[in-house]
Amino acid sequence: MVIRRDFWAGKRVLVTGHTGFKGSWLTLWLRALGAKVSGYALEPPTDPSLWRQLGLEGEIGSHVADIRDFPALAQVFAQIRPDVVFHLAAQSLVRPSYQDPVATYATNVMGTVHLLEAVRKTPGVRVALNVTSDKCYENHEWTRGYREDDPMGGRDPYSSSKGCAELVTAAYRSSFFSKDADSTALASVRAGNVIGGGDWAADRLVPDFVRATRRGLQVRIRNPKATRPWQHVLEPLYGYLSLAEMLWDEGPAHAGGWNFGPADEDAVPVEKVVSTLVSLWGAPAGWAADPGPHPHEAHYLKLDSSKSRSQLRWQPRLDLQTALAWTVEWYKGVTDDADARTLCLKQIESYEELARQ
Repeated sequence: MVIRRDFWAGKRVLVTGHTGFKGSWLTLWLRALGAKVSGYALEPPTDPSLWRQLGLEGEIGSHVADIRDFPALAQVFAQIRPDVVFHLAAQSLVRPSYQDPVATYATNVMGTVHLLEAVRKTPGVRVALNVTSDKCYENHEWTRGYREDDPMGGRDPYSSSKGCAELVTAAYRSSFFSKDADSTALASVRAGNVIGGGDWAADRLVPDFVRATRRGLQVRIRNPKATRPWQHVLEPLYGYLSLAEMLWDEGPAHAGGWNFGPADEDAVPVEKVVSTLVSLWGAPAGWAADPGPHPHEAHYLKLDSSKSRSQLRWQPRLDLQTALAWTVEWYKGVTDDADARTLCLKQIESYEELARQ
């Protein structure tokens, strides 16, 4: 699949969670493709934030509101009447889910219900994608990748809430979105551990590494032996955009769950990733294990993306070494006062060229 600029030009697209890390990248990319983008989210969750660094607020219809506020969400849907919806608004971190499980479930489960109910009651929504997580699966610490038809689950509140969001999506698809060509095509998408420039969240490997390195400190790593499916943020976003195009063209027949994970060899331990970051950044970067104690997190996790490869012809374009090099290039660039938007657009252009090749 190659993203079609003529497809996105003029499309009314709503992105929930547009002020977050992935949402900011997606919003910028959609704007570059010519879409008429609107966003619905809380204020940026971090300072600094990629959303503010990109300077997009005056270019899209940005609605600051809570996904848990259904009347506000319904009003925005009625005003925008979107053609395509990307739902990214979420509480997206494991450790905060232990600290406030009620807010995590309210946002990730009832927020999904509110989003799908707004889609159901808004005529003209052709495609809706619910962005969940690789952690939505019931984790058995298998060495094989999880497939789209594996059971949902989760031991921690965050993972469980994403499994619940998947079940909600499946129920709405079965109950309210038929397979008729005129019905909304509703899919859920699951990516790996995304990395890339502009992630400033707490308790995430790359931003923790950047913050520590800027202060001349070693980054403290909770679970250096834990294996994750690492990928650059542009990889799954390209999959989401490609899937939205196919669902628009071919209808709800392809609705369902979709994995967009990295190649098998890029599901590696945390210690390998942080050691590569140290090598790419250079002095004074370094890391050390943090003995804890820490709340439970999965130790082994990766995705099987054969469905996306075979049916969508999507595949990863960046190996892990390249993804980490692009990530370090971005952070070192903004550290040296380069323009964040220019850096992002340059990487988007480079990625699109790889896809065309």
